[in-house]
Amino acid sequence: MRLKTFRAPRMADAMALLREELGAEAIILGTRRVGQGVEVTAALEPEEPLLIPPMAAPAQAVTGPLAFHNMPPALGAALAGGPLEATLAARFGFAPLPAGRERPVMFVGPPGAGKTLTCAKLAARLVMRGGSPAVVTADGQRAGATAQLAAFTSVLGLTLAVAPTPATLGKALARRARAEAVLVDTAGCDPFDPPQAVALRALATLAEADLVLVLPAGLDAGEAADLARAFAALGARHLVATRLDSARRLGAVLAAAEAGPLLLTEGGVGPDVADGLELLSPARLAARLVAPRRGTAPPQEAA
Repeated sequence: MRLKTFRAPRMADAMALLREELGAEAIILGTRRVGQGVEVTAALEPEEPLLIPPMAAPAQAVTGPLAFHNMPPALGAALAGGPLEATLAARFGFAPLPAGRERPVMFVGPPGAGKTLTCAKLAARLVMRGGSPAVVTADGQRAGATAQLAAFTSVLGLTLAVAPTPATLGKALARRARAEAVLVDTAGCDPFDPPQAVALRALATLAEADLVLVLPAGLDAGEAADLARAFAALGARHLVATRLDSARRLGAVLAAAEAGPLLLTEGGVGPDVADGLELLSPARLAARLVAPRRGTAPPQEAA
């Protein structure tokens, strides 16, 4: 129903306005005198019936091992529709991390996600394979961030380039153009804060980098999905899930990968730099999803 109020000096004038706008089918709901004239309230019934669609059927509750992981119900139901390894492979994309040769690999994510440690782990992997990657930190915000990464690169025999501004980052990348791979650590970013999002996007554009979102397991699934969509809008295409060794519920990892959508690449499985990353695959992820959970009480035997 469409409601409209008309005011005019005389009733005849108000009625003329009403008929002109609403037509002869309008229903007068009330009239009254106001100020220097009259007020007429009228309504016009819609020509077509209002159709209210039925509520979507709620997704079936997930049962079995997947129910523990607090993932979105629709996603859980889809994964439970067949052998878990097969449904994971069909639902998600899996890929190795970008090589970092033609384009720098830039690790991005919210504060405390594990970007610096992930960058160090990947640098250690490349060094152990005989490589000599260039490592750059663009984190000029977090106290101790440079010192932490410098401690890792020193042990690896690598020089750390500190480039907290776009200008210094551009110079650092220009000097490392011939490096086997270029890894860039960044400051924690709130992608929902426009100035921070714009600054990160400008940094990535200047570096012509492949953005890799680093996100810890164990977050709320909805929050993880929102973050994944926001960072994907800034250019992220790959996902590293950290703290797989300590988080008991992994629904956030799957929710983020689906929401981005983002390619699942590596998982952080421990604090050791030398062997703290694990290549994610449908088989390995399925094994983690169905593994017994630490701290879960065993079922009580019937009396």
